[in-house]
Amino acid sequence: MGIEKTLETNIIRMRPEAEVALKTNDLHVHYGDFEAIKGVSMEFEKNKITSLIGPSGCGKSTYLRSLNRMNDTVPGAKVTGEIIYQGIDVNVPEVDVFEMRKNIGMVFQRPNPFSKSIYENIAFALRRHGMKDKAALDEIVETSLKQAALWDQVKDQLNKSALALSGGQQQRLCIARAIALKPDILLLDEPASALDPISTSQVEETLLELKEKYTIIIVTHNMQQASRISDYTAFFYLGNVIEYDETRKIFTRPKIQQTEDYVSGHFG
Repeated sequence: MGIEKTLETNIIRMRPEAEVALKTNDLHVHYGDFEAIKGVSMEFEKNKITSLIGPSGCGKSTYLRSLNRMNDTVPGAKVTGEIIYQGIDVNVPEVDVFEMRKNIGMVFQRPNPFSKSIYENIAFALRRHGMKDKAALDEIVETSLKQAALWDQVKDQLNKSALALSGGQQQRLCIARAIALKPDILLLDEPASALDPISTSQVEETLLELKEKYTIIIVTHNMQQASRISDYTAFFYLGNVIEYDETRKIFTRPKIQQTEDYVSGHFG
């Protein structure tokens, strides 16, 4: 398993034997006249964790948000190119964005639980999508919390406000909320940056378990985190992907000098 790269054209593809969960073709993102993403083509392998790394302002979070069209909500943003999921370009006007986001879920940098009970944080979205059966809701709430490694800590206080949880617990609740809708792909934008080391470790353990069921794409500034949990790593710089390979190669034998400088802390 590996990656084929044509850096001159910024095309990065998995080898044929890999099952691709999501890919972009010549993706550009403009904020007004500023081009934040400059024609990136990437493929993401199913049931793997891919880390997007790079200095602040390099475009990695912009690229991540494009994958489920979160940039649609940004005034002046324009996204061109293809985002292919299950053979469909989800970057066309005809696509039901809300339906698409059931399949491509997102967890943000800071925990953002609803000001509702732990139970309702998960059940609310399910009800919005038409689920009414209490037994079915109970089952999905329990399963989602178990998958997010939170069930044992909260099972006796499901009616407690989610805002009373610790930061790490809130973030795992947000992960549970995202996976309750049974997405195929989970996008995470620096999900542990606001957490203490113990909570960070718990979130990382959760993600490693979740990749058995989900394809995970994560933006992180934490090089140790990328090396610990990801199968693949992409180094972004100035709106381009400079290098994309198996994580162990990126951190031990990078092919591009800029990549080596960044992962070794000598960048800039």
